[in-house]
This record gives sequence, C-alpha cells and structure tokens, in this order.
Amino acid sequence: MTDIEDGPTSRPSNHPTRREIVAGGAAVPIVMALPAGAAAQSPAATAASEPVAVSLTINGTQHALTIDPRTTLLDLLREHLDLTGTKKGCDQGQCGACTVLVDGRRINSCLTFAVMFDGRQVTTIEGLARDGALHPLQQAFIEHDAFQCGYCTPGQLCSAAGLMAERRAKTPDEIRELMSGNICRCGAYPNIVAAIQQAMGLS
Repeated sequence: MTDIEDGPTSRPSNHPTRREIVAGGAAVPIVMALPAGAAAQSPAATAASEPVAVSLTINGTQHALTIDPRTTLLDLLREHLDLTGTKKGCDQGQCGACTVLVDGRRINSCLTFAVMFDGRQVTTIEGLARDGALHPLQQAFIEHDAFQCGYCTPGQLCSAAGLMAERRAKTPDEIRELMSGNICRCGAYPNIVAAIQQAMGLS
C-alpha cells in the first residue's frame, strides 16, 4: 500500500507537484490573453514611446517641445505649458470640459495626441481675450450669468466660439443641439444659450 504521507523525495523527479500544476494552470489564461506576436512587438512599443519633437502655435505663441508621443493635447497644455484653463473632466471625450480650438475647429483635447497637431494653431480659453478685451462670448456669459461652479465654462466658451465660426446655428434649438457635447452639471443651459445668442446677435 502506498503511504500517502510520502514526501517529495519518494516521488519520481519528473513528477510535477500540485503547486506546480496550479501555478502552470494560472499562467494559461494570461498567455492566451496576449495577442499573437506580443513579445515580438515589445521593441517596437519601446521605440514608439521614445520622445519626439513637436511644434505648436498656442494662443499666438510658438512652442517647440520634446514629448512622449502618447501625450494628449490636454496634458501638453496643462502639464507642460501650465495652461490650466482647459479642464480635465471625464477624460473620455464625453463632457466637453477639455474643448479647445485647432485651426478654428473645436475638438476634445483629451482624446487627441499632441503630435497630431504639429505645426497647427491651437486656441485655449486663455487665448480668447485679445489686448485686454474680453471676447464677446466671455462678456455675454458674464451678463447672462451663464456659469455657476465654472468648471465647464472654458470648454463651453471654446465650443461656442467654434460654433460661431461654423455659422450653422440660426435658432436657439440649433444652438442647443450643436452645443450638446458640452455638459454643464450645474444646469445653466438656458443662460448659456442666451449668452451665445447675444454674442451671435440673435437676441
């Protein structure tokens, strides 16, 4: 009869232990989850993260930087240039707090890599006012009390500036529809629409 208390020395040397079997089984899902050729891609992934040079004109000032190519435009503005007016809200492109203008078009800066805009013109909330004078939208937001906590306001203003440049909105309903990508958790939507109408000369 076999002694169930036999120690490791009584087993053949090529017989796996229970611990080895469990450890090997746990590794299987990890290996299966890796994409084919993942190990071969590692050097390329390392090379892809090497710093790259990028040059952008932000609020009329040219900036030449060397950054990780995975740096978002939002993080470039906030972390590298200290332009913290542009807010990081959801970081998923859903709230619009990070909206800036690139060559006059509004974009979510949290969803785009800075290297995509090499040589382009970027306008943030800090660049809307000119020569000490508020942008008409900024003045209208003040007059209509179109903000409460103010966190979404920079994105709202940049988005509204892009909206005005697009010249698509002609009615309050169209303004609401075209500004729907910008969330105001304080619920100041009626005042925001009224401010945009005033800046567009529709009120």
